[in-house]
Amino acid sequence: MDISDIRAKTVDELIDELETLKKEQFNLRFQRATQQLESSARVRQVRREVAKVKTVLRQKRTGTN
Repeated sequence: MDISDIRAKTVDELIDELETLKKEQFNLRFQRATQQLESSARVRQVRREVAKVKTVLRQKRTGTN
């Protein structure tokens, strides 16, 4: 997901996106623990997307850009 796409979303959409990413992150960790993970690179991608969403969400809440 591109940062401009994230910045275009509203706070409510960002909260929903963050919840979705957290669920995916949990599922990936579970797959890794049970030796069923197909793409280990996806773990890193999701972790970074969570960070991007959290950063933009915080910026929108505090009013900084």
